[in-house]
Amino acid sequence: MQTGKTVESGRSVKPTRKRRKMQSVTMMDVAARAQVSPSTVSLYLRKPDAVSVSASESIAKAIQALSYVPNLMAGGLAAASSRAVSIIVPSVRNAFFAETVATMQAELGKQRLQVLLGHTEYSEREEENLVRMALSWAPAAIVLTGLSHSNATRKLLQESRVPVVEIWELGSEPIEMAVGFHHEQVGRSAAAHLVQRHRRNLVFLGARLQEDRRAAHRAEGFIEEARKVAGVTAEIIQHPAPSSAEVGAMLLGETMRKFPQVDGIACSNDHVALGVIFECQRLGIEIPGRLSVVGFGDLSFSAASNPSLSTIRPSGDLIGTEAARLILERIAHGGERTPTIIDTRFTLLHRQSS
Repeated sequence: MQTGKTVESGRSVKPTRKRRKMQSVTMMDVAARAQVSPSTVSLYLRKPDAVSVSASESIAKAIQALSYVPNLMAGGLAAASSRAVSIIVPSVRNAFFAETVATMQAELGKQRLQVLLGHTEYSEREEENLVRMALSWAPAAIVLTGLSHSNATRKLLQESRVPVVEIWELGSEPIEMAVGFHHEQVGRSAAAHLVQRHRRNLVFLGARLQEDRRAAHRAEGFIEEARKVAGVTAEIIQHPAPSSAEVGAMLLGETMRKFPQVDGIACSNDHVALGVIFECQRLGIEIPGRLSVVGFGDLSFSAASNPSLSTIRPSGDLIGTEAARLILERIAHGGERTPTIIDTRFTLLHRQSS
């Protein structure tokens, strides 16, 4: 047996100073360098606000000097929960959810909670798999998008003691806490706006409505509101692919073939609406003279498009802030679950396209 060497992949390697340092630094070392007790270091890592400012500064300097990396899972196992919050969204490509996740990460990070992000591609089965895996890590909380889940997912979360927040949708009873808005009301608001602009032949253009239940609810609300008005017709045309400007262009082409009398369009999101605007420009259809267009999302390009896009702005950042607040309060106080619902509402922005 050789001494003074370690063996990796069949090769004999001399341990470097960096390797020895990473293997040997412990919480005890941090405590000794900061001249505080190990329990104070542990408390700092779990609840930084509970440690005095002077002690916090000493511990932070010691951690930096020693390149200490805390084993958050080990500490979590000892406390029956980790410092990780599992956030599960339908798609990481969707700018709506990106804003919410970024806000949550910033707010939770202030209390040393780490975000673990997963995406389902709108699959309830994949969501169930991600929830099972998240629960195996003993998370501090789980955040789901929407209120529609498989029976197995709902049962898993109801039987766990993990705080659960459902975001971006209100409607049915939440598992525990919900932060969002009513998507049917978004659709109703878009239809009412077009009717107020004297549009009588309306169409809702949607992408992936068979999987995106929230967009489907917006479409349903749009149709119901429009058909309440005498003399107004309303239809839904959809495409199974994810939202994009290309899909919007294709949907407008189909709309003009099936409903050439259309004079008002609402889209499942701003990407689809942008494609409608591009295709109208290609076909010489005047907006808003011949056709009014309303999107959803108020994405970064919406105000800068030509014409500027009328759209409905959801409060993605507010959803993230409120969800993080509920999680932190639940962790701080523990206790039994208390159903909590926060309506963040939405805003219709009237711009040139309508």
